[in-house]
Amino acid sequence: MTASRNLDFGILLLLADQEFVRGLRAATAEQGFTDQGKSDGFVLRTLGDGPATISAMAERLEITKQGASQLADDMERRGYVERRPDPSDARVRLLYLTGRGEAALKTARKYHQAYERKLRTRFGDQAIDSMRDVLTAMAGEAEVITPHFKSLMF
Repeated sequence: MTASRNLDFGILLLLADQEFVRGLRAATAEQGFTDQGKSDGFVLRTLGDGPATISAMAERLEITKQGASQLADDMERRGYVERRPDPSDARVRLLYLTGRGEAALKTARKYHQAYERKLRTRFGDQAIDSMRDVLTAMAGEAEVITPHFKSLMF
């Protein structure tokens, strides 16, 4: 562990993130979700709170409407989301998670929780709580509690 103290902190954060994502991809692939894209998890969590318009999804993900529409088209093609008319206004189309999308989200959430439990077992609650405090401070407390991140919480 002491060798890592000589490694650039930013690089260490990047390597930790890459390892986490590698494990997440393996866990979701093991459950049959072999076609996950890089942004799928954010879309799944955004729609996990309920249906949304393309505009609302774009705003939550801080991307353009065109980018959100392209993501939705791709995920719809792969069976994770579907578009349906808004029950209160048939002119508006809402994005919903399909059964496949809900299952993929559930699988990802299980992995996230299991990963943290594994860290807590190895390093203890105090160390992981401290790590959460550090990461929150790095991200910015105000940023972490914004409505933008509401859908990313458990």
